Amino acid sequence: MTSLEQVHSWTTSRPTLSNALGIEITAITDEYVEGRMPVDGRTHQPMGLLHGGASVALAETLGSVAAYFRLPDRTKQTAVGLEINANHLKGVRDGWVKGRAMPVHIGRSTQVWEIRITHEESGALVCISRITMAVVDLPAAKPQPAP
Repeated sequence: MTSLEQVHSWTTSRPTLSNALGIEITAITDEYVEGRMPVDGRTHQPMGLLHGGASVALAETLGSVAAYFRLPDRTKQTAVGLEINANHLKGVRDGWVKGRAMPVHIGRSTQVWEIRITHEESGALVCISRITMAVVDLPAAKPQPAP
């Protein structure tokens, strides 16, 4: 199973925020992760513009997926969000926005990703975000007691 197929199976097999917002992961490469999100009633704020929180949810989704696939051993570690910030630069009323997560720092215990979100049709920069991911060890499998 490719990385993209794996992510699609995660996001379609259970209810998640990504599903609720219509977020789709469209590309996973060694250099970046891309995805898109509709600008519609699910992602609007009351004035009919893209909600800043929806942009942050797209950014965190892309940064989290990107960080996960950069881990050296996903059987022993995972990546979790530690801090995120965003600057909302342009309002969008409809269509789709797309985001690309690019690495800023890949370390043993932290990763930092920059996510640029643009309007798919016009190419205008809508939001720029940065997320810091903590790389944490997964709990060791506990031995099962004898029956």
